[in-house]
Amino acid sequence: MKRSAGILVSGVIAGLVLVGCSPAVQGGDTKCKDFVGADEKTQNQAVNKMIKDRKGADPTSLEVTGTRVSALAWCQTLGPQDAPIKDAPHL
Repeated sequence: MKRSAGILVSGVIAGLVLVGCSPAVQGGDTKCKDFVGADEKTQNQAVNKMIKDRKGADPTSLEVTGTRVSALAWCQTLGPQDAPIKDAPHL
């Protein structure tokens, strides 16, 4: 029983550490360095939140994709790594 409890506690701690490593979706305040390092799903979530916060309505998938590609290109070329993605030129 002690062994099971120890394994459970270790698993919970490992899960919390992993969750702490992934950047939270901050919408337009997501920094370029975090945005470029994120997977596509997380990038889409950040862009979706940014557009929704700005417009007050859910964006279309085309708008999310276009804005994500634009922000990613800007972050990888001209954008400073500590700049928020909301500063990127958008569609």
